[in-house]
Amino acid sequence: MDERTGNARERTRGVLDVLTVLLLSVTAVVTAWCGFEASKWGGEMSIAFSQASSARVQAASAEARAQAARQYDLTIYTEWVLAERDGDDELVDFIEERFTDEFAVAFQAWDAEGRIADGPFAMAEYVPPGEKEAAELRDGADEKFDEALRNNQRGDDYSLLTVLFALVLFFAALSQHQGARWRRLVFLVLSVVLALVGVILLATFPIKI
Repeated sequence: MDERTGNARERTRGVLDVLTVLLLSVTAVVTAWCGFEASKWGGEMSIAFSQASSARVQAASAEARAQAARQYDLTIYTEWVLAERDGDDELVDFIEERFTDEFAVAFQAWDAEGRIADGPFAMAEYVPPGEKEAAELRDGADEKFDEALRNNQRGDDYSLLTVLFALVLFFAALSQHQGARWRRLVFLVLSVVLALVGVILLATFPIKI
């Protein structure tokens, strides 16, 4: 009877040893994978932040171009107003020939409506060069910034999983040094539960190769 009990304990110990080694091996691989993914998403975050910054610089440049065009049109329009007030039709025609294409469209729309609006600049048709481009670049910069924040969160999620799997390794290794079988089982079961939780969470995370 004692010999049978001893053999049963040896078999149980052998099974636990195999399970522990298997758990340690799989967890080590998964931990390395989490570290790899955290690094990849960190890189994606840096790229997205860089793209957002570049887009904002380009948007500022386009906005400056639009401001310069608007200032030119305003100067020309001021001269037109003065010539119109003085009744100098020849000068009025001369100035109108020098309207930019963008301002000419708005001016014609304003004139066609009976000049009711507060000048051509108030017309929806007036879009100086660079204004649309600036708006698109700003929107693109905002999208890239949001993407960078999402990538940062994904990297943080993988880093937290690395900590979780490190706990699995800790408890699994600790179970190997327990003299009492029940204590070993407690630490091993705890390791398995944590590993399952980690794997379930891992399955919900996006992958970046």
